[in-house]
Amino acid sequence: MWFGIPLLVMLSGIVLASKGAEVPPPLFVIPIGLTIFGYVILKLLVFDLLDEVWDEGDTLVVRNDGQEERIQLTNIINVSHATFTNPPRIALTLRYPCRFGKEVTFSPLARLNPFARHPIATELIERVDAARQN
Repeated sequence: MWFGIPLLVMLSGIVLASKGAEVPPPLFVIPIGLTIFGYVILKLLVFDLLDEVWDEGDTLVVRNDGQEERIQLTNIINVSHATFTNPPRIALTLRYPCRFGKEVTFSPLARLNPFARHPIATELIERVDAARQN
């Protein structure tokens, strides 16, 4: 919808201009600005998310674009959680990069209290710490 509505507005302006009507410049400038703004926001919050993350005890199986990687909990340096983002995000910083990079980000399932730390993030922090101590 973020890209479709500005496109429809611009197309309506093109149709009006082709029929000889006076079309104000903001009819083109504002949709282009909204499209650029939407792309930047999606690039920052959505495009880097992995498709799937599965917990297998001492490893996490991550999948993205048909590729799969196993990440040992001992390879995780940091687990961070963004509290006020939608979709919610958990980022794992890795000691040794995997095929998806040094930081992998995924969106956990929704929870009831968006203001508290996600329970999956809390559990991962505890399990990563325990894995390091062993």
